[in-house]
Amino acid sequence: MKAWFGLVLHTLKVFILFTGCTILFYYGIMWVNEEYESYHRYDAPEGAAIKVSGTFDEEKGSMLERLILFYLNGE
Repeated sequence: MKAWFGLVLHTLKVFILFTGCTILFYYGIMWVNEEYESYHRYDAPEGAAIKVSGTFDEEKGSMLERLILFYLNGE
């Protein structure tokens, strides 16, 4: 009977430790989520930034020039 009670007590301690760590991990993830939720990734840049994406007029070039450009840029 004493061995069975010790086994139940040990199992209960492991269960409480696991539950506590799980709750701590959950609230840690929720805290990180709240921190990055207010982070505005798409704000307009400040300072001397320039826009690099957009359309440009393609130059009329031969297929060989385009192939060389492809190999140089690795695209």
